[in-house]
Amino acid sequence: MNLPAQIAAVFADLGVSKTSARAGKNFLLAILAGMFIAFAGVGSTIANVTVNKLAGACVFPAGLAMVVVAGSELFTGDCLMIVSLLEKRIAAGRMLLTLLVVYLGNLLGAGLVAGLAVSGGGLGTYAEAVVSTAAAKASLSFGDAVIRGVLCNVLVCVAVWMGAAAKEPVGKILGLYFPIMVFVLSGYEHCVANMYYLPAGLLAAARYGIAAEGLTWGTALVKNLLPVTLGNMIGGMAVGAVYWAVYLRGAKKSA
Repeated sequence: MNLPAQIAAVFADLGVSKTSARAGKNFLLAILAGMFIAFAGVGSTIANVTVNKLAGACVFPAGLAMVVVAGSELFTGDCLMIVSLLEKRIAAGRMLLTLLVVYLGNLLGAGLVAGLAVSGGGLGTYAEAVVSTAAAKASLSFGDAVIRGVLCNVLVCVAVWMGAAAKEPVGKILGLYFPIMVFVLSGYEHCVANMYYLPAGLLAAARYGIAAEGLTWGTALVKNLLPVTLGNMIGGMAVGAVYWAVYLRGAKKSA
């Protein structure tokens, strides 16, 4: 396995490669990541309804497994580009532009799966659960959504970090699996997952005539997606900054 200091060096290099890649490439890879997370959301909902919440949490890590092993760009994990920024290997503007491109790609991919999953009728049996989940997310206060976003992306970025420790695909999946399971089980908020859950709930409510008090496109955006995104950025970048400070800051000087 890669040791923590080696992982930090890997992420310092990754930030450079991500920000220097063509925007179109990052966008296409981000669409895939949004779809992968959305597929995991579909499966997690079904497991949650048919078995229990723990089963749903156990299914959801499939999304990040697809992102990491198949290769794609996920906004929350890409917050670890802060390592490259703190190493002064990329500019803040390039990092933020790359994050924006990835965010929009994730939104398109997750929204596409939400639309197809609802319009195809496959979620009909679980429509009430889909709507209920979206309504609960849209009912959070701004502060609660931010905090849940922070906690979520601490775990997601630790999961990505642990996945990078392994040199084999099976080890990567095992490394990322448990932090993702914990964040889902704990009820924390992931902006890319919510790019699926919120549109799916809104579309399912319209298709099946399910009442969802307080669930609108406006509340979904203002009361959930915006604050959760902010919280995810804070949590993910905090993880990267801590590991940079521990393993990379001053390393060249001391060497």
